Amino acid sequence: MHIRDSEPGTDALAFSVEEAARRASVGRTIIYAAIKLGLLKARKVGRRTVILEVDLREWLDSLPTLKTAA
Repeated sequence: MHIRDSEPGTDALAFSVEEAARRASVGRTIIYAAIKLGLLKARKVGRRTVILEVDLREWLDSLPTLKTAA
């Protein structure tokens, strides 16, 4: 089974770590750290780590919101 990075404008179900980082506007190190801490679910397809779109959204939604000055 081969999972390819999604093309721009497509609705991918899973992303590589690099693509998930691009989609979330963070670095790969942040993605790997979140996986290691158990904050972001990841799956293995052979040797490749993939992140489901739903899990990436769930992780982003779980991040703290920025508090603004009143």
